[in-house]
Amino acid sequence: MISCGQGSTETDQTIPELSQEELIKRGMYLTTIGACHDCHSPKIMTPLGPEPDPARLLSGHPMDEKIPSTNIQKDWILFSANLTAFVGPWGVSYSANLTPDDTGIGNWSFEQFKTAIRKGKYKGLEGSRDLLPPMPWQMYRNFTDDDLKAVFAYLKSLKPIHNLVPAPIAPNDMLASK
Repeated sequence: MISCGQGSTETDQTIPELSQEELIKRGMYLTTIGACHDCHSPKIMTPLGPEPDPARLLSGHPMDEKIPSTNIQKDWILFSANLTAFVGPWGVSYSANLTPDDTGIGNWSFEQFKTAIRKGKYKGLEGSRDLLPPMPWQMYRNFTDDDLKAVFAYLKSLKPIHNLVPAPIAPNDMLASK
């Protein structure tokens, strides 16, 4: 029996080979329960509150959306109204475009995706900057390779959305702009 926090390893499970359709369906399931839409999908307001915009699923912070306030208060983290941009002690970070457009993961290999999730590296490139908060890659790195393949297959199956997400803003640059 595995308790919370112990995690599992690839050898703990025997997963049968999935068809491409089953792989995509599993990836959709994992993306949903992994809460990827919480940060990577722009929102629309509904009677139940903000929900992912079905026309822009997993397309990241909208390139035409105003940058949130960079007013940092000690011990506070601020979220944009769209829940796709974040201000904190690390500066301003924006959720990435996860669609298969060239402005997203369109030209990524599975190995890059695995490096991004397992090592927290921007664009999945060794030697690149670390992924910024609130991206919980430290938790997601525990996905099995089979899980990551399913998520990657699902993301690659989405409608490509052209959305060039802004670059992060470092804390010093935020303070200098005041």
